[in-house]
Amino acid sequence: MATAYRPGTRVHSLPPALRAPFEGRTWREFGYLLLSLPLSVVFFSLALSLTAAGAGLVVTFLGVPVLAAALAVCRGFGAVERARARTLLRLDVADPAPVRPRRDGALGWVGAVLKSGVSWRHLLYSLVHLPWAVFAFSVSLAFWTYGWGLLTYPLWQWVFPVYAGIDGLQLYGDGTHGIYLDSPFELTVTSAIGLVFTLVTPWIIRGFAAVDRLLVAGLLGPSRLEGRVVELESDRGVVVDTAAADLRRIERDLHDGAQARLVALAMDLGLAKEKMAQDPRAAARMVDEAHGEVKTALQELRDLARGIHPAVLTDRGLDAALSSVASRCTVPVRVEVDMPARPAEAIEGIAYFTVSELLQNVSKHSGARTASVDVWRRDDRLLIQVQDDGRGGADMAGSGLGGLTERLEAVDGLLVVDSPAGGPTVITAELPWRA
Repeated sequence: MATAYRPGTRVHSLPPALRAPFEGRTWREFGYLLLSLPLSVVFFSLALSLTAAGAGLVVTFLGVPVLAAALAVCRGFGAVERARARTLLRLDVADPAPVRPRRDGALGWVGAVLKSGVSWRHLLYSLVHLPWAVFAFSVSLAFWTYGWGLLTYPLWQWVFPVYAGIDGLQLYGDGTHGIYLDSPFELTVTSAIGLVFTLVTPWIIRGFAAVDRLLVAGLLGPSRLEGRVVELESDRGVVVDTAAADLRRIERDLHDGAQARLVALAMDLGLAKEKMAQDPRAAARMVDEAHGEVKTALQELRDLARGIHPAVLTDRGLDAALSSVASRCTVPVRVEVDMPARPAEAIEGIAYFTVSELLQNVSKHSGARTASVDVWRRDDRLLIQVQDDGRGGADMAGSGLGGLTERLEAVDGLLVVDSPAGGPTVITAELPWRA
């Protein structure tokens, strides 16, 4: 069966097992393991000596700042290790939050360092990493050396008879006789064993590097709480930006729509009042036109209010509100809502606007003949799925879906788009269930 070739795709003629010994990843990770031993010796020695000195002097005033200095030094070691992992392991670990003293001065800094869990995790890494570095260094270097040495043995076997006065690499010797690898068969077997070692070594190195990645990410990165704080700060910014954009949209719709129409209506009524005595028929006609303008303005205000928060959603819930949205779609839409109870108002509102936005995309861009909306609860999640049989090709990078994704992520939600070219399009949204 033929395989389609895509431009920019690198095609390898060798299987991964044969490519691994020559790939850049293998050599970078091997270099990381080799460099880990001398660095870990330095980190372990300084961390242990400073920590022991601080602990020994803790009964005096000098022990506390010495211990804080030890933790600060370990944080410096962590910065080196993160940079090394970023360069050689291609592991991008975010820097933990810096020490923020609550009080000014040296005592405030010492207290902040000692209270920081990040600092103690850096100390733990400095102490734990040495035995692991010794093991990984020894095993990886032994496999690499024996593998390449045995594989290339036929190329350098001549060194033994020329410089050592023996026939080849000695396997056994008891003073009276010895066994040397010198025959063609023995050279072939030795090279074959070296090939096995050479092919296995990259995967051993990658396994050791995976453990190092876990150590660096688990002990030298920000804590889960810090990551959660950063995520919440980002989500709060998204919520603020979304609210500001909604306010600007409402202001623009009022200014360009209903407000302009009401201004024109006031002017028409003023003209009709002036003509009432001179030309009653023209005045009546102008009043009749103003009456139509009033109806149009009221309809625009209703649409605007429905866009802010529809009354049907508050009064009758998500099922009725989504059915109302589906009735305004340009294609037939099947709506099915299966929930044991109503979720919290905020979640209900986000679910409504999510479906409304997706059905607007169906009307404007999909070219579909039919669509469906399914809403149900699973455990502690509210699931929404909008499907259509249109042309597909929905792009997550678009402003509509991109903004919708940010709005959902702001409340720990998720948006997944499956829209191959030619369709169908299936968009699934998840929201946290809050009663």
